[in-house]
Amino acid sequence: METNDRERLRATFMEDAELYDRARPGYPVAMFDDLAEVACIGPGCSVLEIGCGTGQATVPLAEWGCRVVAVELGAAMAEVARRKLSRFHQAEVVVSAFEDWPLPERPFDVVLSATAFHWLDPNVRVDKSANAMRVGGTLATIATHHIAGGSIEFFRQAQECYERFDPKTPKGITLQDSSYILRESADLDDSGRFGPVRFFRYERDIEYTTTQYLDVLRTYSGHRDLPSDALAGLLDCIGTLIDTRHGGKITKRYLTELRVAHRVK
Repeated sequence: METNDRERLRATFMEDAELYDRARPGYPVAMFDDLAEVACIGPGCSVLEIGCGTGQATVPLAEWGCRVVAVELGAAMAEVARRKLSRFHQAEVVVSAFEDWPLPERPFDVVLSATAFHWLDPNVRVDKSANAMRVGGTLATIATHHIAGGSIEFFRQAQECYERFDPKTPKGITLQDSSYILRESADLDDSGRFGPVRFFRYERDIEYTTTQYLDVLRTYSGHRDLPSDALAGLLDCIGTLIDTRHGGKITKRYLTELRVAHRVK
């Protein structure tokens, strides 16, 4: 993705922080349990979170007693996160692009980025993350993938809506089984800064009403980047499909992937 395109799409998440916080599904409890074990997270552990959004991953860290500094580009997103973290005196939210944020002198034990690492400048994100943590510290990145499962027939039918209202949509694409989602670690492997990368994967089905699902779609950068009339047509097409052919409810399957590596130099 070109730099200008990445920055434009990255900015779309700042446009409706309350909708994002309400509609996005958050992360599996089991993922946090695995992260705590692999990264030795507990009371007093220092964590830098990159791109905290509205704090969906930040609150569990604070509940463990971690000292958290969360860096978020969007002021509205940061405000929602601060409100949710107000009961934790050891959690701080900073409004800044991570690429521009000056690292503190004291290194962190853990650097975490939940569904945000891929939005960072690829020429900066790996080395700066390594520089932000102590040797032996942990980098944890979380990615969310949309995979085959749930209301399979609905997603097949919805493809027609995308092809009609979004000209960039490839013809005839379908969601893939999780076994086809590659485990990508070249950015960390090639840096020489981290040891072997470990992956943890979690699949789950989430049921949505028509309104709930349309709210989720309104939070996706690719949807928000559409012209307003095209977005309205797409949402109306999908909403009508759910209401008239699927009883007002559909189920979506997600794959959440936790990628963990320890700094070696």
